Amino acid sequence: MATVITVAQQKGGAGKTTLTAQLAVTFARNFGKVALIDIDPQGSLGAWFKIRQDALGEAAGGMHLSGIPGWRLGTELDRLHRKFDYIVIDSPPHAETDSRAAIRSGDLVVVPVQPSPLDLWATAPTLALAQKEKRPLLLVINRMPPRGNLPEAVLAKLAVEPTPMAATRLGNRMAYAASMMEGKGVIEIDPSSTAAKEITALAHEIATCLGKKA
Repeated sequence: MATVITVAQQKGGAGKTTLTAQLAVTFARNFGKVALIDIDPQGSLGAWFKIRQDALGEAAGGMHLSGIPGWRLGTELDRLHRKFDYIVIDSPPHAETDSRAAIRSGDLVVVPVQPSPLDLWATAPTLALAQKEKRPLLLVINRMPPRGNLPEAVLAKLAVEPTPMAATRLGNRMAYAASMMEGKGVIEIDPSSTAAKEITALAHEIATCLGKKA
């Protein structure tokens, strides 16, 4: 049966879809067969996947994507569970019903948060939703600037909260967006880059949380 990772963040603009795609590519390279499910009506993940198919062929480098409305999530998970090792769900912002279904389905809920006070405060509803559904959580610091007192103050605030936070932080790097433009992940475009090392470390950290090995 597949392990389900839900990437959730009810605040828009936190880098949720980019993180979903980058993790999926990295898991496909290191851990097994990966399916993506996009229940975000904006369809950004589907647009990336279409570019990926144009670049790599219909098989998209061995990955599958289902773009569906949230109410079909349970049925689609049943269909994919025995065909893939991992399923990564990109959930929508500002849609509590669909987000709840995605969070409820996850073996782990990964929540990207940018190191700013506004993002920290806006993340609270997503954390509350996951806690209400009694799902394991992992906060991921995303778009971390190279320096600055304010981001460090936000991280210090997060460090005293009970929600687990990934040791791996993702920097504010153009490499992530540049690889998305090509329908790929940073580990495919430039595997020796700092960005590729970051996302690989995060994927391994998530796998460890799930009790998995490469």
